[in-house]
Amino acid sequence: MPAIHVDLARTIAPVDPRIYGGFTEHMGRCIYGGIYDDPDNKARPELLDERGFRKDVLEALKELRVPVVRYPGGNFVSAYRWQDGIGPKHLRPRRPELAWLNEESNQFGTDEFIEWCRELGAEPFICLNMGTGTLQDALAWLEYCNSSANTYYANLRRQNGHSEPYGVKYWALGNEMWGPWQIGQMSAEDYAKTAFQWAKALRLLDPSIKLVSCGNNGVTDWDRVVLRTLAPVVDYHSLHRYTGRKGVHDINVMGPPAAEKGIEITKSLIDLALIEHGLSKELTICFDEWNMWDPNGIPGEEGQEQPYDLSDALAVASWLNIFVRNADIVKMANIAQSVNVLSPIITSPSGLYKQTIYHPLKLFATFMHGTSLDVFVSSLASKADDDEEFYTGETDPAFIAHLAKHTPPSKRPSRWIDVSAVLTTDERELRIAVVNKHAERGYRIPLKLSLGSGPRLKREVTIHEVWHEDLSAGNDWETPERVRVRTRREALDQNEEGVLVLEAREHSFVLLVLELE
Repeated sequence: MPAIHVDLARTIAPVDPRIYGGFTEHMGRCIYGGIYDDPDNKARPELLDERGFRKDVLEALKELRVPVVRYPGGNFVSAYRWQDGIGPKHLRPRRPELAWLNEESNQFGTDEFIEWCRELGAEPFICLNMGTGTLQDALAWLEYCNSSANTYYANLRRQNGHSEPYGVKYWALGNEMWGPWQIGQMSAEDYAKTAFQWAKALRLLDPSIKLVSCGNNGVTDWDRVVLRTLAPVVDYHSLHRYTGRKGVHDINVMGPPAAEKGIEITKSLIDLALIEHGLSKELTICFDEWNMWDPNGIPGEEGQEQPYDLSDALAVASWLNIFVRNADIVKMANIAQSVNVLSPIITSPSGLYKQTIYHPLKLFATFMHGTSLDVFVSSLASKADDDEEFYTGETDPAFIAHLAKHTPPSKRPSRWIDVSAVLTTDERELRIAVVNKHAERGYRIPLKLSLGSGPRLKREVTIHEVWHEDLSAGNDWETPERVRVRTRREALDQNEEGVLVLEAREHSFVLLVLELE
């Protein structure tokens, strides 16, 4: 049987709240019909404010405490003319949209996005067009957003009713420029050479910005080549990965460890690049696209409104555990996306409901702050019983199964029990997030806590649980709370050694809040 070990002295790093970030793209119903609608919508006008922002969507996202939002893509950005989305709406051109083979009305653009972010309480994060866009376009966009000078694009922003600079801090140098689906696809060498020149020019215009280089998934040579060139001029390196296989729970829930391997490799590549350049600067990971995505599901051209079930919620909780465990190197992450498209929230003209994945997102964003701890899951089983603690079947991607065969049990990515832990800033609470990925087996898990000579632990704890007897259970318009969070206070059992024991039901996610005194 597994046991969870937490030592308050074994700290990793503060958890950056930006790992709970969001992402909005001009794709499907994410923007139009999602976060924004025509202010003349007569279905339920009380849902819209005077700017056309969906008030119910804003409220639901505020519950997720979204700290930063990436925009406008995604693949969409690689043919986007940002100038089309500013100024009087009746003068904005309607354009063919090449990423998702649609039409773009440009009724929602830069000014609306910034205003929406302010209403949400989130920082804007803009991705630059390195497909059809030019460096001149990028500099104009930065000037429009951030300049206080008496220059053309800064004055154009003022003319459009926004006297003060927006102060957009985060700027990404293109999106997935390695991908054959991308307009303007480049080799790693060509991208790095171009992005280096863009970075120099952008910083001349605004030295205060933070730049994000375009990475892959951490397990290809693209990331090595790009980091060797761009390490001196960027602040973050982005990673993207989606996991999931609908209807096959074990494969579905064992996919997220691929992201952790990508993070591990990228951390080493960052170290290598900084050493080669003789730099001691901070350069960290921005995992700015991640989520559960069934590759056989609804294609992007049709809006990609994927229904999520409990299995997906457990996988999302595992993703978030990974970001917390790697708090020293992952400083921002953006779930793709925020509304309707691969989303925790589904809307109609008259309301919304929250998908299963909304609930682990809310629990992590609410509770998993403070200092990440180096949690360790040990095995109390005999070697013959390893199959009770580890998954040994097919994985997607396949290299997860390979890693499971060639790593020691303590680091094996196929363990059924997945854990992260934080100590709150005031050091009054220990919070432990536990995912039991096993479809059928529950575990009695000893919590072996090393508290040092200072605090004592209260035996009564708060347990937030996401569980349903049916792994395929999802939420919908008829039953919007079939899968939800259930919270209770209880005194944990103790084993014969006096150690607290957590009862983790089959296919469940629990977040424990333990009080220290």
